[in-house]
Amino acid sequence: MPGSAGVRRRGAVRSEQARLSVLEASGRLFAEKGYDHLTIEGIAAEAGVSKQTIYRWWSSKSAVVADALIEDLLLPDHPVVPDTGDIRADLTAWMQSLLDLVAQPGNEGLVRSLVAAACENPDIGTRLNDALGITATVSTRIEAAVAAGQLPADLPVMEFVRALVGGFVLHTLERADPDPDVAERIVRALLH
Repeated sequence: MPGSAGVRRRGAVRSEQARLSVLEASGRLFAEKGYDHLTIEGIAAEAGVSKQTIYRWWSSKSAVVADALIEDLLLPDHPVVPDTGDIRADLTAWMQSLLDLVAQPGNEGLVRSLVAAACENPDIGTRLNDALGITATVSTRIEAAVAAGQLPADLPVMEFVRALVGGFVLHTLERADPDPDVAERIVRALLH
């Protein structure tokens, strides 16, 4: 009967078990093959679901990868900013670890896919930032450096963090050649 409380909506109900299977399969395949060799077909086969099931819930491979990252199934050991007392060295080490991560074979498209997923759905960008803690951890480290007198007291912390992350993202999106000094140059440019 239309409108009755017992009538289910049309289409398949999203299964939490199937969702987790897809995300876990994405994490395993990402670790084995890298982003560039990750396919919806491969994820579906590994998760034991159909491609149609995946496309019903996610619009693209990048959206699946973003959710797997958010659920901490993709890069459980993502880089964090160290605190050695030397803000320049700490930010450079953090930036270099990010650049090293995306330079690993098969990971070239990772950042581009995450940017695409965030552009496609602004909620993904917010959730990625929250899950990775980039803004929180980097801003905490910057605030500690300000308190220690290593950086100016009037430094606009959030703008600095955005510029730092933006430098990394732009370098990655430009597909620039690997350069061992780029992390140091980005940090130096922002600290001068």
